[in-house]
Amino acid sequence: MRHSITKYMTMGLLGAALAFSSCSDSWLDTMPTGSASAGEVNGNADNMKQAINGICKLMTMQHAYYGQGFNGEGTIMMMYAEYMGEDFYFPVFAPGWAPMMNGTMNDSNTSIYDSYPWYYYYTIVGNANTILANVDTAEGDEAELQFLKASALTFRAFAFSQVVQFYCNSWANSNNGATDGIVLRLDESTGDMPLSTLAQTYEQIYKDLDEAISLFQASGLDRSTVYSSSAVCFPNLNVAYGVYARAALIREDYSKASEMAQLARNGYALMSNADYRTGFCNPTSEWIWGSYNDAAETLYYWSYQVTMAYNGYYASVGYNIAASRELIDAIPDTDIRKGLFLHSGTFLEEGQKVEDVIETIYGSFDIETDAGLAAATKANNYAASVCTYTPAQTIEPYGALKFAALGMPGIGCIPFIRSSEMLLIEAEAAYKTGDITSAQNDLIELNQTSGRDPEYTCTKTGEDLWNEIILYRRLELWGEGHSWFDCKRWGRPVQRKGITEGGNFHASIAGTYGADPNSSFWKWVLPSRETDYNSGLDMPAVE
Repeated sequence: MRHSITKYMTMGLLGAALAFSSCSDSWLDTMPTGSASAGEVNGNADNMKQAINGICKLMTMQHAYYGQGFNGEGTIMMMYAEYMGEDFYFPVFAPGWAPMMNGTMNDSNTSIYDSYPWYYYYTIVGNANTILANVDTAEGDEAELQFLKASALTFRAFAFSQVVQFYCNSWANSNNGATDGIVLRLDESTGDMPLSTLAQTYEQIYKDLDEAISLFQASGLDRSTVYSSSAVCFPNLNVAYGVYARAALIREDYSKASEMAQLARNGYALMSNADYRTGFCNPTSEWIWGSYNDAAETLYYWSYQVTMAYNGYYASVGYNIAASRELIDAIPDTDIRKGLFLHSGTFLEEGQKVEDVIETIYGSFDIETDAGLAAATKANNYAASVCTYTPAQTIEPYGALKFAALGMPGIGCIPFIRSSEMLLIEAEAAYKTGDITSAQNDLIELNQTSGRDPEYTCTKTGEDLWNEIILYRRLELWGEGHSWFDCKRWGRPVQRKGITEGGNFHASIAGTYGADPNSSFWKWVLPSRETDYNSGLDMPAVE
């Protein structure tokens, strides 16, 4: 019997929880469960911790039905949010991946690329719902059970808010939430179900997060005490605040977004410049939420760092990622983040070798070490081959050195929510509510006070200030899965300048995309695996 995706994924946690329960003891000090019924998995606090661990693992594992390249949050961040955005560039793969990068696949309801986000996030929803259906009758310490219930609610709210970004109109284009939302499955039932409205969807997201926050607070616990580990992959109170801040920003509820962003970054100080140069592959002081990864948990040649890291597998064979020339050229040379991309300003003297520059940027790296050599090899390969489109047309590479791998072919953690993002949410919310001074001060805190650009100042107002907020969000969060989502929220077309226009994008993906806010570029069609088997979608939303 065939089922819609949401029906199938709400049938219970058992299969996923048991499949994911063999995670390494280095990040979850519990024994894996070999076999059990759904009731046994959820019968006590220890088993529920195992189930929460399963959802964490789901976010960074291969999903076999879709193939090895579909690995949860890393795939969403790179293949969807960055490929389709305005600042990420994969030169070698650009022609072949143009249909994805240009959004021409968004209205193909039978495509696996269309159904994957729906499948992945409703898998999280289904697993969270099974926990929520059983947690109130589970045995164990009351405070721990409160914490675990809050975690499940946070996961569900996060998944719902992500589905919204793919398959719904932006809030600005929703008639104040009157347009279609998503399928709001809140229990383990599998019957036909209509779409909610977008307003109803956000009401539920807010409700889940309000309850999660209350439970986290009542428990008095944090992830380090519940899991005997400080692993950043587990939700906690700050994660709930962070998910809330994002959802409120998308909902254009700017006061709520600002409030939650400030709470989310409490205790998560902006990282030092030294930490900023360590490759975004190990949690620092400002990682509120992220994945865990080590040699025992690697996805091998399909991990995020295989593609994104300057010393990952693709870089080692000359397949390198890059940033928009227009973005990097707009950043002052005094900003350390500009030094994470290869451009003419990166070179200290005319004719200086790339490997010498790598050592200057990454002072902690000895050019004779494997890490230093990998970085130099990456840079040399990029400059020598990838950026030469014809013998007479060589452009500056703008290759990215932001991300590193802890080991080959691409071992490393992934940041999901950082305090820098929360500060940028505060700046955007302040601007939108007319608090210009706070918006300016937020940018100064992010850029000057942090030391990322000691010469930075901000006295801009009006449209100039808005563009400044956009610019530094693009820079700070480059490669972390925000670009396409941000442009959709802002109503800003994706513009990629080709070589003849002074940019660095290949002709196959250069151009302007999404100029029409109703374009399918901004909204993936509901997948046929849902519409063909959920007859409730033919019904109006329940009021």
